[in-house]
Amino acid sequence: MPAVNPQLENTLHLTRRSLFARGSAGIGAAALGSLLARDSQAAVAGGLPDLPHHLAKAKRVIYLFQNGAPSHVDLFDYKPKLREWHGRQIPDSVAAGKRFSTMTGNQTERPVLGEITNFARHGRSGATVSDFLPHTAAIADELCFIKSMHTGSVNHAPGITFFLTGSEMAGRPSMGAWLTYGLGRDSEELPSYVVMTSRDKEASCGQIFYDFYWGSGFLPTKFQGVKFRGSGDPVLYLSNPEGMPAAVRRGILDDLARLNEAKLAESGDPEIATRIAQYEMAYRMQTSVPELTDLSKEPRHVLEMYGPEVTKQGSYAYNCLMARRLAERGVKFIQLMHAGWDQHRNLNTQLKIQCQDTDAPSAALVKDLKQRGLLDDTLVIWGGEFGRTPFLQGKIAETKQWGRDHHPYAFTVWMAGGGVRAGHTHGASDEFGFSAVEGKVHVHDFQATVLHLLGIDHERLTYKFQGRHFRLTDVHGHVVKQVLA
Repeated sequence: MPAVNPQLENTLHLTRRSLFARGSAGIGAAALGSLLARDSQAAVAGGLPDLPHHLAKAKRVIYLFQNGAPSHVDLFDYKPKLREWHGRQIPDSVAAGKRFSTMTGNQTERPVLGEITNFARHGRSGATVSDFLPHTAAIADELCFIKSMHTGSVNHAPGITFFLTGSEMAGRPSMGAWLTYGLGRDSEELPSYVVMTSRDKEASCGQIFYDFYWGSGFLPTKFQGVKFRGSGDPVLYLSNPEGMPAAVRRGILDDLARLNEAKLAESGDPEIATRIAQYEMAYRMQTSVPELTDLSKEPRHVLEMYGPEVTKQGSYAYNCLMARRLAERGVKFIQLMHAGWDQHRNLNTQLKIQCQDTDAPSAALVKDLKQRGLLDDTLVIWGGEFGRTPFLQGKIAETKQWGRDHHPYAFTVWMAGGGVRAGHTHGASDEFGFSAVEGKVHVHDFQATVLHLLGIDHERLTYKFQGRHFRLTDVHGHVVKQVLA
């Protein structure tokens, strides 16, 4: 028995009046369809007509965002003063008048907590890296460390939102949305902006992955990130329902596009154009995503490099490998978000576990990109929303509950590839790792630098909304030229 075509069944019940009503926009819809096809081709070719503003060093970004804020003084920023002062009150000259979260804001005693790891210098660059991160240490000469980052946020959601959108308040376009808007897309088969999330196996912290971390804000929604799920189909409803042949689905989508085009011609609503484009992207992803997620042809030595969880969908290791495969296939902005770094009361146990889960996959991604010739034009970023306090949250005698609070005044991020100086350390914090004192880099400076590496002048990539021209860096930001190769 031939498959039932629900679209054809529906036309049998179409009245003469409905036919004429819907057909009246036919000529306009056909013309609009040709314009949309031309716009689609232009988008793939390169986004806004005046971009890039200058020669780009990077073609794509992989942002390994570490939700919860890794402890810079335990992992990268070696400060002998911390062990010297361990257990003693941090000097008022260092910490007095500073703002902290409610967890230590009213804490009367703030004893210095020496690092719980051991540091060593690595590579020709001599970068200091903790023994909790041996794989990262092994690629130190590929990395550019910024040890003078600072921000104004003392809580997670505003801090993450600030890094990803340039504002502590939700509602602005994310960095990936800005890049997709400005630079267009390079792939017809996959979205230009993909997001994947993971968390520590112990579920030690309760941070939420809010959709606005990869939202388009006031930009058209076609520029928002597409989240790949950690289980089942990466994107919902990619598979055809049972009994729905591919040819029937194609016919339905074609007819649906015509109806949407007619409605777009009538109302001019740009979100209808987004809907048309997303339907088409979803159809193409039915073929591209299964190929993307098929790891059967990955060499064993590559899989082993990422660690034992690389084939476990939803793990950080799996997402890192997917990031490399997405980069190979033309995806422009790949945002990995991994929660579990919020060690308020479990620093002595959870920090090491978190490093074990993320160290090898992060380093493997850099090495994998390099051996495939992709690192030179791929910018890899690793870092969180702020650092951790050099002093203890809690009491020094309660060893099992040692922890560090949120710390915005100095912390470390690293970058690799994409036009940054390999084997370089920029900036410095004071002797307690408390405040950035040399080569200070604010969040907006960091964003301006990322855009610069992609060929974008951050002051010229704007979008007019509610009578004002907005940009990712708001009205701030300077390119940190010292980190450029």
